[in-house]
Order: sequence, then C-alpha cells, then structure tokens
Amino acid sequence: MKINHDQNLGTNQKALRINLDKRIYGTFAEIGAGQDVAAVFFKSGGASGTIAKTMSAYDMTFSDAIYGSVKDGRYVCEERLLSMLDHEYNLLIERLESKRGESTQFFSFANTVVALNYRKNNEPHGWIGCRFQLTPHGDFHDVIIHVKMMDNDTVLQQQALGIIGVNLIYGCYYYSEDPEVLLLSLMDNLSKDRIQIDMVRFEGSSYKEVDSRLMSLRLVKYGFSDIALFDPSGRTLQPSDSLYKKHIAVLRGRFRPIINVHRDMLENGVRQYLQEPDVDKDNVIVISELTLQSLKEGQDGELVDEKDFLDRVDILCSLGQTVMITNYHEYYKLVAYLSKITKLKIGLIIGFPNLEYIFEEANYQDLPGGILESFATLFSRKVKLFVYPTLRKNTIMNCMKFNPPLHLIDLYRFLISNNKIEDIYHYNEKNLSVQTDNVLKLIKSGEEGWEEHVPNEVVKMIMDRCLFGFPCVVLPEKK
Repeated sequence: MKINHDQNLGTNQKALRINLDKRIYGTFAEIGAGQDVAAVFFKSGGASGTIAKTMSAYDMTFSDAIYGSVKDGRYVCEERLLSMLDHEYNLLIERLESKRGESTQFFSFANTVVALNYRKNNEPHGWIGCRFQLTPHGDFHDVIIHVKMMDNDTVLQQQALGIIGVNLIYGCYYYSEDPEVLLLSLMDNLSKDRIQIDMVRFEGSSYKEVDSRLMSLRLVKYGFSDIALFDPSGRTLQPSDSLYKKHIAVLRGRFRPIINVHRDMLENGVRQYLQEPDVDKDNVIVISELTLQSLKEGQDGELVDEKDFLDRVDILCSLGQTVMITNYHEYYKLVAYLSKITKLKIGLIIGFPNLEYIFEEANYQDLPGGILESFATLFSRKVKLFVYPTLRKNTIMNCMKFNPPLHLIDLYRFLISNNKIEDIYHYNEKNLSVQTDNVLKLIKSGEEGWEEHVPNEVVKMIMDRCLFGFPCVVLPEKK
C-alpha cells in the first residue's frame, strides 16, 4: 500500500493528531537546548492522551545519576541518546505494560542537543531518537538522526528542534511502512537553511530490509545534508563523531568500477601521506569519496540508479573502505567541511587531471575572490595534495611537468615550495594508460582482457553478480 505523504500538515496539526490517537502513549526526555518537542504537544491540546512523562536532566550530575556516565565526557553524543532511550523505554514498559499494554503502542522520545552559545562560536548540533512499538506488546523499533542547526539565533534553533521532533514521532507512526517517505517527512515545515540531517538509522524487525547506504545517499540527494558517511560494513556513521581529531586521507572517484589504477593511487598515496612528519599513523582514517556530481556522470545528468550506486559501494566496502557521499564538487568545499571537524593534516589523493581542474579559473566564477578565495580555503589549512601521474602521448605528466596559466605560475611555485603539493613517486607505470571508461566498455561488451586491469576480488564480484552491464546469466539457486 502506497503511503501518502501529506506535506500540507502543520506541526501543531501533527501533534494534535498524535494527541488524539488513543493508541500512542509515551515519554519525553530532552537534554540541553532541545526542550521544545514536548512543549509542542502540550500547546497543541489533548496532551494527556499522549504524554506519560516529560523530563530534562539538565545538570550533568543528575544526568549521570539517571543514565550513567559518558565515556568520553561528551553529553551530546549517540552514546548518551541511546542510554536515554534504553532507560526511559524500559521504565515505561515496566510501569505501564500491564495496565494499558493491550491497547497501546508505547514510545520514548529523547534528544540531547547543544544550541548556539552566546558568543556564537560553537557548532550547534544534536542527537534525536524515537523508540516505538508498531503493535501492542510488539518489539520496539528505533529511528535515530543527527542534526546540525543552522539558524543564527537560539530561539529559532529551538523552534526548529520542536518541528523536527514532532515530524520524527509522527513519521514513526504514520509513515513507518515506507522508510523513504518517513525520511522525507522529517523536513516538513523546515528547510536546509535551518536544519540539516547528516545521519539517519533505522533499526528493528520491520526495518531489516532498509539499506543504510541508500538512506545515506538520499540524505544528500534530497539536500538534507551535504555529506553522508558509512563504514565498510555499511553502517551509517555520523561524520563529526567519526572524523573528530583524525588525520584524514581522501581519494575521490566515480569507481565505476574500481580498477588497479584506483588501488595503486590509494595504496601509494596513503603510504606517502603516512610518511609526513606531522601525521600520526595510529590516528588515520582513509576515505573513498563519491560526489553527487560523479553519480550523475554518464547518466544524462540524472542521478544514477540506486542499484548502480550500491554496486559501487559493495565493491568499495568489500575492499575495507570507509565511503563518503558529498555534494562538494569543488575540493575547497570538502576541505572547508573537514577542517571544521579536525585540525590535523588532511591528505587529498588526486590524479593529474584533477590538478589541472583545480587551477582552472573558470571553476570559481561564483566566488567574489575567484581562484584566490578558493585557494585561501584549500591551502591555508593543514592540507596537502598528493598527485598521481597521467600518461599523455607517451609522456608521464606529473607536478614537475604541469604548466599552469602564466599569471598563476608564481602561485603554483609557492605551493610546491611550501610542501602543499607533491607527486606520488611510487606507481605502477602499466596502469597509467588504462582509462576507467574503456574498462567499463570492455566489461559491458564481455570482451576478454578487462580482468587484467581490475583487482581479482573485484573481477569475481562483477562476474558473479553481473555488475556494470557484464553480460552473464544468473541461475536461480536450487531449493
């Protein structure tokens, strides 16, 4: 049955409908700035039909006494949110299950949020979650999100939290059968300028088929966030938590499919990055990045179909890669984002054509300061480009053979002399003449020879699962 997403419903209308729904009953626990969700239900009328309890353990000592201490001392984190949900939901079931469990679908809503401080120099964000039953006496399900608040006013941020909290509870009950509609409904009556969602997780028996990687893609696709991240197992990660105070090495590509050149770039680029004197080898995270733009390439400007996206990700994850999806087509935007999370060195592993692209002034016409403004962001921080060479007309093109426009030569020499750009010295010369698009054509036509350009484990996945148009027949498994 198709779920109808009613985008015309206001926040108070949603809260009132929940209040008048006799099935739904639960508790609210809100820490920090997120005090406005329960308030919406109180103000909408009929709150006694929904609210069993509201509370706020605002003081850290009280919070620890109720929910336990936090390992790293941070109270606005997923660990604290989960401890809140565990405690409040278990208490709800313990006290009310026998009394009204036959006719009630219980829920516990929780959030832990830090809003804009009075100096306006922090990063407002929060963890929000709803644990709920879909049937009386049923197992619980979780929908957990992480949000970044963009309003430049604390009152407006609190108002936005109230809206998204109501949207979450409403979606969990009225859109639960279609997780994509539930996801879309989270931003009802909001905009990306006010709040962003950079992580969403669905858990519970009814969500076993929900693919976290697709949900991550949709966060970026629908403009809810500019970035999404997940680990080699496909589990969604919150970018700020996962990258906080890390040395980061990034390889950007389409990876359709990943070939020996990509692996060679990654292995030798990371090896060279780890030799930097200010890089701690034990505190490094390596990321393969797919941009929204790269997912549209070759698709007539349309977003790549989800199966194709998952095929690429399956291969990357099988190789142990942490995968990032971004809406940052320009490198300086990616660096600006990562630099807010970590002050440690960032290594960008790029091909020679990317170096040429970075120095094309036409790519920065939307910036008042042009290429200099972009370079101020890209190179002013602890960032270094590691450039993999390219073969052109039997000549290996690298940093030393790059000729930027005449008026940018001195700028390029400055970056080279200040150790901001460096060639990747060790590479397999046989790979330089191989183009991903040519390999893809061979795969689609089923011609022999493409296998020698692709890692063995990737070859097996492509042939076994008929990926990227490989012409094969998949026989059904015998029962």
